[in-house]
Amino acid sequence: MIASPAAYWEPLWAAGRRYRQITDTEVQLLAEHLGPGRGRPALDVGCGDGSLTRHLHDRLGYRTTGIDCAPSAIDLAAHTGPGTGDQPRYQVMDFATADLSTLPDPAYAVITCRLVVRFITDKDAFVDRVRQLLAPGGTFWVVTELADRRADDDPLKSLGITAADVELLTSRWSTVKVVDLDRLACFALHP
Repeated sequence: MIASPAAYWEPLWAAGRRYRQITDTEVQLLAEHLGPGRGRPALDVGCGDGSLTRHLHDRLGYRTTGIDCAPSAIDLAAHTGPGTGDQPRYQVMDFATADLSTLPDPAYAVITCRLVVRFITDKDAFVDRVRQLLAPGGTFWVVTELADRRADDDPLKSLGITAADVELLTSRWSTVKVVDLDRLACFALHP
């Protein structure tokens, strides 16, 4: 596991590393499972370059905040996009350890976490923090790779979460919807 997320991610983002972009299928699933934002608050945890944050804001109409532990990722996110009018907010923050009261909203209609869960050391505590911020009737949207979708000798197998991680992630929600996307799975979790 990563002892210091910021120390791990910052050099990668600063060096120009980029990650899997949102697909058309994901765009469709976001619209189906999250619906129109109507100005309600959304939080994108581990926002990276801000592509999901901007999608939630610009295309679905949420009032969105993107957070990431890497200052270079936040800098990239804040300087990508049209740059006019109403924009998403971006904030350097390690969600696992930071004071959640520094976020702009006390509760969120949607909290997203795309390709991040695998890197969370204490997944149970992470889910507790999400539940603390999720508004009644809200949706926790998780996109993650699943380890069992790769061969045992595949060096990238560690990028996915295990069946035990999936159980931990989904066990405390009243409604769990899962959609498969090749090696990824999308989870719509509701309290």
